[in-house]
Amino acid sequence: MPLRLLKALLLLLLAAVWWRQWPVPGGVGPAIGWTVATVILLAWIAGREKRARERHIDHARLPPHLRGEVRQRYPSLGDAQLDDVERGLRQFFRCHLHARRFVSMPSQAVDALWHAFILDTRAYQRFCRDAFGRFLHHSPAQTLGRDARRNDGLRRTWFHACRQEGIDPRVPAALPLLFALDAALAIPDGFRYEADCRRHPGEAGQPYVHCGSSFGGGCGGGSSGDGHPGDAAGFGGEAGGSSGGSDSGGDGGGGCGGD
Repeated sequence: MPLRLLKALLLLLLAAVWWRQWPVPGGVGPAIGWTVATVILLAWIAGREKRARERHIDHARLPPHLRGEVRQRYPSLGDAQLDDVERGLRQFFRCHLHARRFVSMPSQAVDALWHAFILDTRAYQRFCRDAFGRFLHHSPAQTLGRDARRNDGLRRTWFHACRQEGIDPRVPAALPLLFALDAALAIPDGFRYEADCRRHPGEAGQPYVHCGSSFGGGCGGGSSGDGHPGDAAGFGGEAGGSSGGSDSGGDGGGGCGGD
């Protein structure tokens, strides 16, 4: 029996128990036991589904023509570099799978591949169905800005990309792939990040350099130090309680970020 069908059946039976359409002998006690068992089984099913979606994201074959379209925009990229861009897109898709809300794209190079993929509508729809169970709409790449409410999508991406690579998102020793690619590949219109501008203060004054440490509330997101990186305590609501949330300014400080 497909897991999705089994999940629907379990939910239906659980509803029947509590709405007394299917009386359980013994009263409330067995009904509570049935509920606990059902919740455990549903959690197991959800875990199986997520692992299957992760495998699809990691191993699904992307249409081969996408690489050529990215190379048209960035002719300097060779095959090995395009492999890195593809790995970056898979990392972004994993971030979306695990995030509770929207995530934003931090790389121009990966965004070019994503945009080419979404234009191959049939292949992209099939991929989204198996990877997410729904369609993932494209949104343009972006960097940290002065409006804190617009930063949470990037902060969620940062949090989940760091988790995938074993990086402390608040005190990063390195950049996750998605945030390192544009600089590593010398993308002309790319976004530049430094892992922690407090360790390399000279980077903070350079145009278009953004700080990974800003995502953890270590320094402000604005180029003049008056911006806010967003939800400083919770990475856009992904890491426990927060002082802000997607509709608040959070708490910034310092002056590492660029805009």
